[in-house]
Amino acid sequence: MTTESDQLADLDPFTIFDDEARRLDRFFSSLDEQDWDRPSRCAGWTIRDVLGHLAGEELYNHACLDGDIAGFFEMLGRERVGRGFDVFNEWCVRRRQGVPVAEVVQEWRTKNGETRRRMRALGRDAMIATSVGPYPAGLQAFHYASEYATHADDVGAPVTGEEAGARLDWRTRVGEFVLDEVGSGAHVEAGPGRVSVRIDNMSTRLEPEEFVEATVGRLPDDHPLDPRVRSALRCLA
Repeated sequence: MTTESDQLADLDPFTIFDDEARRLDRFFSSLDEQDWDRPSRCAGWTIRDVLGHLAGEELYNHACLDGDIAGFFEMLGRERVGRGFDVFNEWCVRRRQGVPVAEVVQEWRTKNGETRRRMRALGRDAMIATSVGPYPAGLQAFHYASEYATHADDVGAPVTGEEAGARLDWRTRVGEFVLDEVGSGAHVEAGPGRVSVRIDNMSTRLEPEEFVEATVGRLPDDHPLDPRVRSALRCLA
């Protein structure tokens, strides 16, 4: 069973998840009609597509909380959705493209609000069902929060100067934890203003912002990081 390390013990995953959900909600609520068609940082997706993805994935989140992963996959079979979460994500986007955007916002806001309330009520040590087996609710909340932070950056949701430092800190620590959790082979040592990474006989030093972007697969294509290190660090996307 996966358990939290001491490096995450002082972080509240549910509050972090709430914060990132509220950031996205504030941003979505601020958009004009023409804003929704702006491209996001997700290749091929507009801001509206990111919203559709977030709304649709609540089907999976609620299946986890309901302990009904089998029912989730049966539903995908009935809908003739192919295997794999990339295919599921694209299906979520497509099926909401003809729905008024205000309805999609409300769908996401309501269903994600329920997800966050239920996870907090369970507590960080409670086990919930996932596609890879039982997993602690607190750690799952960290994964969800990381995804929300990534998509907030994808669509350009503002981060204040007061928030930036603590946000970068938790994202760095979660990335370091997940790399160890998945057995990436990357040895990571975070220090003030830098993250040292060693993989086999290769060593490199990254800015914390670069490290976070590497863990979520958002480094620019022209970034000079060795492709082997880039691949080994991607663990949250």
